[in-house]
Amino acid sequence: MTRKTIILTTIVAVLAATATLVLVVLAINASPKPMRIAEPIDFSHTIDSDAFRQVQRVVLGSHAIPGNRIELFENGEEIYPAMLAAIEAAEKTVTFETYEYWGEEVGGDFAEALAAAAERGVRVHAIFDFIGSTQAGREKFERMEEAGVEVIRWREPSWYQMARFNHRTHRKLLIVDGNVGFTGGANIADAWKGSPETGGYRDNHYRIDGPAVAHLQGSFLENWLNATSRLLYTEDYFPELAPVGDLEIKVVNSSPREGTHRIRAMMLLAFAAAGDHIRIATPYFYPDNMVLDALLDARERGVEVTLMLAGEELDKGWVHQASMNRWGKLLEAGVKIHEYEPSMYHAKLYIVDDLWVSVGSANLDNRSFRINDETNIVVMDRDFATMMVDQFERDLEDSVAYDLDTWKDRPRLRRLKGWLTMTFGPHL
Repeated sequence: MTRKTIILTTIVAVLAATATLVLVVLAINASPKPMRIAEPIDFSHTIDSDAFRQVQRVVLGSHAIPGNRIELFENGEEIYPAMLAAIEAAEKTVTFETYEYWGEEVGGDFAEALAAAAERGVRVHAIFDFIGSTQAGREKFERMEEAGVEVIRWREPSWYQMARFNHRTHRKLLIVDGNVGFTGGANIADAWKGSPETGGYRDNHYRIDGPAVAHLQGSFLENWLNATSRLLYTEDYFPELAPVGDLEIKVVNSSPREGTHRIRAMMLLAFAAAGDHIRIATPYFYPDNMVLDALLDARERGVEVTLMLAGEELDKGWVHQASMNRWGKLLEAGVKIHEYEPSMYHAKLYIVDDLWVSVGSANLDNRSFRINDETNIVVMDRDFATMMVDQFERDLEDSVAYDLDTWKDRPRLRRLKGWLTMTFGPHL
């Protein structure tokens, strides 16, 4: 064998080994961890029972914190002014985490508000998901960083964490001075400007005051510590919080590497305890078979199940077609499916038996349950539930019912697109 042949063979072997390593890393990255709950939950606890509260407390690993109040904001026209006003009022600290971040108007407004807070001496820490903020423009990050904002681009590509690149943060968190918290479904982007009447996304966000804010701060701290190896622990981040209202709030975090995939477990527990009505509002509906079976089991018990989903305005049409391919058994079982029409529907709202309510960042899909970092809150209060049911019913008035005949008659091309997309089912 000549020297030239040896060199060429060595180069080919090195390239082959490198390609194999890259493929292995990508395969690990793309494959979510196995689900922890693999058997149906079958118990006799009702949603309003002490037994359900106890099981929920133990399985989800968090207590409901009393003494809080919640203010609901609808759509960008209400959400963004409230958040910006809170940042402008900050005196000591701002912690901020979001998935999508872009847009000259909305993205620019938040960059300026965070930068201005840092310039007046407020300690500002911000986590932007890398994928969700690729459209933002470097100048916005430079403006914040030059002002003193500590900016993290979550899971920015690097050779040493490629296996985690697919693990995005989908959380939406803003905590000001450790005593005012915001969470919900809205990202920070121009698509949410205004209202559905003016073309903006339909969404909900919530301001929380009271002791539960410390637990939202803890949610932010998880990813801040993960990204920086630094702990934020002083009183400026975790002040003493006196009761300010009557609501008990449970903060539930979920991430790809935690053991039980808590938000998925949270949904399974609530669906298993339902006795009257399950209402689900989410843009992205692609849960695993066990969650679908939980909804079908609820129907067999006589529980009414109503889904409100994004319709043709869904920003990821391929997900819509894949989701639709799985509606047959639900429609046959009497599940009511509605598609919101005026604009892109992006709110995440889960209501069981007009008592148990969960809101936050999580959709009802595999990505939220198994791959993303998510934060939801749970509120078990009749008055709050009534307010959210009323909103749900109002949105239904702007939605179109989707029946079994329509599903059976959908075009073959849509079915084909859905089946092709379903090959990536675990990652939707």
